[in-house]
Amino acid sequence: MPFQKPILHAIFLFLLLLQASTNVSSKSTIEPCANSDSCNALLGYTLYTDLKVSEVASLFQIDPIALLTANAVDISYPDVEHHILPSHLFLKIPINCSCVDGIRKSVSTHYRTRPSDSLSSIADSVYGGLVSADQLREANSIDDPSVLDVGQDLVVPLPCTCFNGTDNSLPAIYLSYVVQPIDSLAAIAARYSTTLTDLMDVNAMGTTAINDGDILAIPIPACASNFPNYAADYGLLVPNGSYAITASHCMQCSCGPQNLNLYCMPASLAVSCSSMQCKNSSLMVGNVTAQQSSAGCNVTSCSYDGFVNGTIVTSLSASLQPRCPGPQQFPALVAPPTTVTRISEFSPAPSPQSDLGGPTNPKSSVVPATGSFPAGFTPANGPSSGLASGASGANSTLNPLPALTSTLLFLFVKLLISVAL
Repeated sequence: MPFQKPILHAIFLFLLLLQASTNVSSKSTIEPCANSDSCNALLGYTLYTDLKVSEVASLFQIDPIALLTANAVDISYPDVEHHILPSHLFLKIPINCSCVDGIRKSVSTHYRTRPSDSLSSIADSVYGGLVSADQLREANSIDDPSVLDVGQDLVVPLPCTCFNGTDNSLPAIYLSYVVQPIDSLAAIAARYSTTLTDLMDVNAMGTTAINDGDILAIPIPACASNFPNYAADYGLLVPNGSYAITASHCMQCSCGPQNLNLYCMPASLAVSCSSMQCKNSSLMVGNVTAQQSSAGCNVTSCSYDGFVNGTIVTSLSASLQPRCPGPQQFPALVAPPTTVTRISEFSPAPSPQSDLGGPTNPKSSVVPATGSFPAGFTPANGPSSGLASGASGANSTLNPLPALTSTLLFLFVKLLISVAL
């Protein structure tokens, strides 16, 4: 019949459109590696429910204090580790990124299953799309994903990247960020004070197109330590605008806000610590003296040089500088958050560089809270409903788009009728 050929063309067109609507794959950045060296990394995580600080830390098996300082929260608040964080709050989770099976990822996290758990709910809700159900199944050699024993211990492979701790030859720490439905690459670049080109290069992207559930590696400027490789905190990187506690909670190292020079001083949590005084000097770690002369400014400083065999290593240095340094600037700390600002609900956390605080000279190692959200606390929306890919690089297919499919089916039937007539 004369209209059979147009009908065949219509069917072919319909099948192509249907395939395009259902085969949308999410991406993740994969960094090949060949050694066991580890690095500092960050995860972008949105709370799926109200959780205590200690519960979030347990979920990722990290120090609660490290979680708070990575998000510039004032750790001097009473019982801060048991503070309840609100649902939908966006946090930066500091983790250790290792080389496993030739790619970068963290597998140090374990999860104990509960009665209502499924692999999908653990992946999409509990871990906010940072891992997929398929990756959980593979990592734990689960034959039947519909059968999970209560109390079963699961290995959770989480995405992370190192890229030698640099971005464009400057110190950087990489945040693994799960793309949300309303995100665009341009908006993410703007919020993290980077460029589209840089994001595309880091994530090996050919276009600016991103999908809900994609996991992007976002470089955040950082202060790099120069500790010797035998120090327990060798390779410490602190994101600009935040803190890190090290040396068994004895030292507090901050970055910025307006420079990338790591500054370390005694922490407010310090209880039983080795000597923090520089040899042949009355200066303590973090102390700086400056004396103006006709030739410039003579500056003497006592610096922290790493934690070695339970001992705080210090060094005394003297230099002649053109002018004397001003007061040390510290990133502004905030109170533990209790609410989520809904205005920016669907936005990723801004770069720490965007919160530039003025000079401060705190009496202790903790800057007084300001009452505003820190750089890491601009909330994102809740966990993605689609499957997200993680560090193992296994692509997960998103659910078909029912609205688009229905529309195409309607147009297809209408076309058949018109051709037949």
